[in-house]
Amino acid sequence: MSPTLVNSVVNAVVFAFLGIVVFTVAFLVMDKLTPYHLWKEIVQEHNTALAILVGAMSIGICIIIAAAVH
Repeated sequence: MSPTLVNSVVNAVVFAFLGIVVFTVAFLVMDKLTPYHLWKEIVQEHNTALAILVGAMSIGICIIIAAAVH
């Protein structure tokens, strides 16, 4: 393998890991800012509207992280 390919793969793995860490921190902050526990509301209470809202916010956060990393 060429050094350029290895360098590219290492960069991709590092940026993917960094993006996952930033997303996890952002999701935990979002969970702490809400007045209720998101996981309990979505899984135990079957709050579909909240699940759609959290999914949309997660996609938005991921788009921002992807733009910042790119």
